[in-house]
Amino acid sequence: MSNSILLVDDSKEVFYMVKDALSGTLANLEWASNTEEAFSLLSKNNFDLLLLDIELPDGNGFEICSKVQVNHPNLAIFFLTGHANLSEKVLGFSAGADDYITKPFNSLELKARVEARLKKSESLKNSSDIYRWKEIEINKASQIVKINDQDQFEPVDLTALEFKILTYFAKRPHTVINRDTMLNDIWGEDVHVYHRSVDTHVSKLRRKLGPVSFIIESVHGSGYKFTPTE
Repeated sequence: MSNSILLVDDSKEVFYMVKDALSGTLANLEWASNTEEAFSLLSKNNFDLLLLDIELPDGNGFEICSKVQVNHPNLAIFFLTGHANLSEKVLGFSAGADDYITKPFNSLELKARVEARLKKSESLKNSSDIYRWKEIEINKASQIVKINDQDQFEPVDLTALEFKILTYFAKRPHTVINRDTMLNDIWGEDVHVYHRSVDTHVSKLRRKLGPVSFIIESVHGSGYKFTPTE
């Protein structure tokens, strides 16, 4: 699975430099030249890392960093800037940044820091109580599910069994799961449940997921596959 990185910098030259530095990594790099473009991209995509300049045509990087964390608390943020003063570095970390890299940067160092952070984020994601994709957010601890309805995450009321089925799928994204496996894993081998009952429960779950119901696909002759957008 590739990671997604957003660079917010008004220099196209910097974009190409970062792109070259990160070549060979499993990361997709997108670019925003100002804050308006950045917030637009952040509202439509799930990014793993934000590379942020301090001086932008329509905003201040420190303020942007603080705002981004409100709606994207798990997004890693690196300042990538020409501001090298200690006081500004302190401001950057105080604003919530995970790292602070000054320009001109060393390509190998940038690549190493980015890869290290992405590995850490992936590890945290795997051990987290929260599953989050573009279409859906599942909090295992609180048993709260939210779906993306017109770029707004809205809660969905699920039964305990529906939540159990959904989290079962969430642990196995993009994997075809046959009905027999679901029956044994969810209901147990000693409980007699028909295949048709599995289909009925999945159908009810899909209806409640409404506009994002497509993330649970039927696989003819096998079972189901959970296909959220990575």
